[in-house]
Amino acid sequence: MPRFYPDALFSDCWSSVGDVTFYHRNGVCYFRSKAYSEFSGTAEQLEQKGLHQRAIKAWRGLTSKQQNKWRKYADGVAAHRPPYGDGNSISGYNLFVSAYHGFAQLGDERVPVPKRFEAFPIFSLDFVGCEAVSLFDVELRFRLTLCGTEEFSRYRVLGKIQITEPGGGCHPGLMRNYLSPSVPYGSSSDVVFTVPRHRMDLETFQVHVRYLLIDSVTGYRSIYHSVSAIGSL
Repeated sequence: MPRFYPDALFSDCWSSVGDVTFYHRNGVCYFRSKAYSEFSGTAEQLEQKGLHQRAIKAWRGLTSKQQNKWRKYADGVAAHRPPYGDGNSISGYNLFVSAYHGFAQLGDERVPVPKRFEAFPIFSLDFVGCEAVSLFDVELRFRLTLCGTEEFSRYRVLGKIQITEPGGGCHPGLMRNYLSPSVPYGSSSDVVFTVPRHRMDLETFQVHVRYLLIDSVTGYRSIYHSVSAIGSL
């Protein structure tokens, strides 16, 4: 467990570089050989990995002028992950990749055109109920509230959903993405998600949802919000 000692060039280190991983324990930085997993990933993980690789390839295919435009538009756009702060904004690369993923999640994977980031409207999602729509599928119904926009149909709702027994906790690794086919039509709109019934083998269940808005014009995505509720069939 070798210790990392700061010097004039590097006051601290974290994450991985090459075959070395830096980590902290009790405020002290150490390093070790980077661990590699033989697990190749699930089909969904491999699909997401392929999507991200295509996004990276698309970024590398841009001209320097195009990349600089993305960097200009990224200046001042707050990061969705720590470290937070007034002086912390995302890179042009991050903004491009976010838009690429956003369009892909809308079923329209393509190289995005650089656009200025616009603040998302204030939004919330409330559980209304559920209904079995076939032998295989269940429809989860929600009410979407949007404030601060008149372009309601511009946004779509993506939900990461997990079904558990009542009182069961949320496990982010077990959540699955569902894009609602609903298009908001006003400040208060009906939103539905159709999930496989095999994920709901209980008459009474708890649904955990992490949801965000996708801007269908820019491909940009909002920060996640969360809601949990009890439902029954």
